[in-house]
Amino acid sequence: MPTLLIVHHTPSPNCQAMFEAVVSGATAPEIEGVRVVRRAALSATAGDVLDADGYLLGTPANLGYMSGALKHFFDQVYYPCLDTTKGRPFGYYVHGGNDVTGAVRGIEAVTTGLGWRRAAEAVTVTGEPDKAALERCWELGATIAAGLAD
Repeated sequence: MPTLLIVHHTPSPNCQAMFEAVVSGATAPEIEGVRVVRRAALSATAGDVLDADGYLLGTPANLGYMSGALKHFFDQVYYPCLDTTKGRPFGYYVHGGNDVTGAVRGIEAVTTGLGWRRAAEAVTVTGEPDKAALERCWELGATIAAGLAD
């Protein structure tokens, strides 16, 4: 059974709402045959990454960059997973108070280095996520999970 690994750093109510919408989409009843594993960024391991077939990443934009927790995740898994995970699909979402540019740039740089294939448009939100933003998060989760079910 294909596995979707959701790696997230969820320190705020806004990030939590986005995370919950992503999980809801990824676990929608119409998507069958995909195991969804959720890991906080500080506890996700290279083994989790190697065992998964696709990835969803979530982070706040902190001080112009991805969270330190997601950066730590990438630092821990980069070399152990570099060759084995090339070409695997991923998606991501970012929440920021007023700007997410640096966080997006950082995630794109690391995932490009890993050779991962972005399988859906990123969801970026500044301020409180509205209904449309949460629907985009749901669609992100559903898209990545459904892609693994094919």
